Amino acid sequence: MSSSMKLSLGPVLYFWSRDDLFTFYEEVTEMPVDIVYLGETVCSKRRSLSTADWIELGERLSQAGKQVVLSTLALLEAESEMKTLRRICDNGQFMVEANDIGAVQLLSSAGLPFVTGPLVNIYNPRTLNLLAKQGLKRWSLPLELSRETLKQMQAERPEGVETEVFAFGRLPLTLSARCFTARSHNLPKDDCDLKCIDYPDGRLLSTQESEPFLVLNGIQTLSALSCDLLPEVPAMQQLGVDVLRISPQYRHTGRIVDAFSKAIAGETAANLAALTPLGTCDGYWQGEAGIHNSLKAARQV
Repeated sequence: MSSSMKLSLGPVLYFWSRDDLFTFYEEVTEMPVDIVYLGETVCSKRRSLSTADWIELGERLSQAGKQVVLSTLALLEAESEMKTLRRICDNGQFMVEANDIGAVQLLSSAGLPFVTGPLVNIYNPRTLNLLAKQGLKRWSLPLELSRETLKQMQAERPEGVETEVFAFGRLPLTLSARCFTARSHNLPKDDCDLKCIDYPDGRLLSTQESEPFLVLNGIQTLSALSCDLLPEVPAMQQLGVDVLRISPQYRHTGRIVDAFSKAIAGETAANLAALTPLGTCDGYWQGEAGIHNSLKAARQV
């Protein structure tokens, strides 16, 4: 069992104001997280902070004892976005999280170590070993893979590569060249009025039966329910998982981090459903449909 499991705070996936971001990361300096991912990963039109601002925040967090990683866009469509990607890869201070294969190629060709985010498709040990030869130091289990798949991957994990699991937060499922949030306001993507700023946890999309289903976040689609693997911390320790990732939400992130920190230390897992916008799920981890909630199902039985 791993007693040295670390906590990471993923990049903020939503469009928050500059003041909100600086306030949030000031609070993060006091949170019991070991690793902090910084940067815009969804839409390049979200310019609350510049690349220089993110690096300045990284320096503050580094001084507070956090390991800082700069995250890249997951979908690049313009040369301006490539230029930003190159600046991030060439930052010279912090490791970079590659969220697409283009970033992997830039980093590996420069001989730089890197980590991959959960949107990079690493589905088998062969891919993991190939990327390790190119400089991969930590990989994230893709969101739709199960505990059993992770067990198989761990058995053939290359030396010197850490494993990270997305353990809490709304699941970033997919990206599109089209902006769903703009479309929902009958606005074109190129003239969207930055409507995402009105939805600090994304815009809910419900079924015709009024059941929460998905969340629109600009060009990104997330789950409406929040993945919660807090009860699975002991199992992940047994599997040798090195890092648990918590995805920030607009409220209660600090309380969620505290609960995971206590669980890693062996304390009884808390029920975090009340701290989420709409409740929790763990289906993918269990090998079920993503929306499935094993704890809720157990209570109903």
